[in-house]
Amino acid sequence: MSRRPKDLTPEQLRFVPQKPVRWLSPRTLIDTSMRFGLARVFGGYVDKREIIGNRPQPVYDHSGAEELWIDYVADIGDGFNATYSIAYLMAQDELEVGGERLPRGSVLVMGGDEVYPAGDWVEYEQRMKGPYEAANPGCPVALYAIPGNHDWFDGLTAFARQFTEGRTIGGYRTFQKRSYYALNLPHRWWLFALDAQFDTHLDQNQIEYFRRAAEQMQPGDQVILCVAQPSWLWTAEDPRSFDRIDHFIRDVIAARGGRVPLILTGDRHHYAHYSEVDGVRHLVGAGGGGAYLSPTHTLPEELTAPRKSVPEPDAPEREFRLTQTYPSKAKSMGYAFGIFARLPWLNKGFVALMAVVSLIATVSILEGTGTTVAVAAVLLGAGVGFAHPGQGRRTSRHYILGGLHGLAQVALSWTGAQIIKQFDDVSLWTYLVYLPLAGLAGTWLVGLYLVVANRLGVNANELFAGMSVIDQKCFLRIRVDANGATVYPIGLDRVGRQWAADPEGGETDSWIKPVTPLKPRLIEPGFAASHPGPSAASLPRQNPVRRFMAQAGEWFSSR
Repeated sequence: MSRRPKDLTPEQLRFVPQKPVRWLSPRTLIDTSMRFGLARVFGGYVDKREIIGNRPQPVYDHSGAEELWIDYVADIGDGFNATYSIAYLMAQDELEVGGERLPRGSVLVMGGDEVYPAGDWVEYEQRMKGPYEAANPGCPVALYAIPGNHDWFDGLTAFARQFTEGRTIGGYRTFQKRSYYALNLPHRWWLFALDAQFDTHLDQNQIEYFRRAAEQMQPGDQVILCVAQPSWLWTAEDPRSFDRIDHFIRDVIAARGGRVPLILTGDRHHYAHYSEVDGVRHLVGAGGGGAYLSPTHTLPEELTAPRKSVPEPDAPEREFRLTQTYPSKAKSMGYAFGIFARLPWLNKGFVALMAVVSLIATVSILEGTGTTVAVAAVLLGAGVGFAHPGQGRRTSRHYILGGLHGLAQVALSWTGAQIIKQFDDVSLWTYLVYLPLAGLAGTWLVGLYLVVANRLGVNANELFAGMSVIDQKCFLRIRVDANGATVYPIGLDRVGRQWAADPEGGETDSWIKPVTPLKPRLIEPGFAASHPGPSAASLPRQNPVRRFMAQAGEWFSSR
């Protein structure tokens, strides 16, 4: 009896299509903060990698074919429309983009954060497993995954059950026994995928596994390295951020004569390609599998990874230049200004929270000097606490921007108090009318702070998290053949919004089809992973102010 659904009801689909996570809703903020804190604390005492690290795991052999196609996707398990759009595209027999006909990958690599907002078996069922089974109900594809920070929120329990116990997801079959793995690819290529729990040191079982895998390599073999975070982006503020990856490359891969021309990651929900200057290494972030869009206009044009530091004074520095982003920096900047409409509309609970905060602050100011000082101190502290770095340490700009934001909220409440004082008759109705106005004004002030702070490298994540932009999604299709590894980055400007069941489709056809055909495209022409990057002479440095003006000019000209 066919399992194909006759309609899109949860009873027929066997899962409930989910809306995008509202990251600034009070419930989500509290829940994810608690889970993150608990995972960081208890993860230091009970490392699930050590528990499952004793399971026998081979190097998985995919080297038999003359040509192998691999799909790479990361940051996937969020709202249905975006997650399923990418899953649907990857499940089709082939895609025609940029004059290229690219066949479906026989291997699917998931690069981290397979579910949002936190690792939980229910979330995996509804946000990842359900959509991927519906997209590919029967075509055999080998599936491998590494965990991101959200997969670690439950200590890796749900991730391990989903990906390390030989389960199937429609046509996708899992094989790995641990949260990391090595693949043997054709023509002396390899894929090593690491699990760095919350960007900590690799556990000893993991190191020994990859050393045994590297023993099968020959000098000159090339490795595609998959990691969970783009730590190369943070070397300017934390020179040691790339050390973990660099140590692994030198101690495990280079020690056997291997080379790493391509490093893949997710975590940031956009596409960003850095090419080594006068070298062959490519750093590619492709976290566009379904989660809200991340900004690209704040990405550095140049970076150094690894970078010399106190513990690594002799590190061989490599310089990289930004080759391509998706979305473009100008389009990313345009999205940033949408915060004023999207933040209150999509996060009504946050507006309610700001309304309550503003009302308490306003009433406290009306009470007198003592309560005014107290509420000012609380709002200043909250502003500074909210201005977190995301990665690296707090700097003076975090305290300055956070303090200014706190002062602005104090000023807003003080203004509200002065307005209320003008009324001769202040009643309950006065405050009931004041609540939504104060909530909206406070929310807009948060939005203004996020726009400014984001540009200065503070709260880089919260600005776009509050907007939940579901478009501008991406994944990678990689061909490995006698000519090497060629990467085709595929973008989707607009995800599907309307869907229809396909009860009469074939056994391997997607259960759900878009009412309006999806229109994928190449973000940039396919590039060979082992080809040298740009030369220093061909890429002159650009003044940051001029670069910002150029981005702004491009954005205004496109309006």
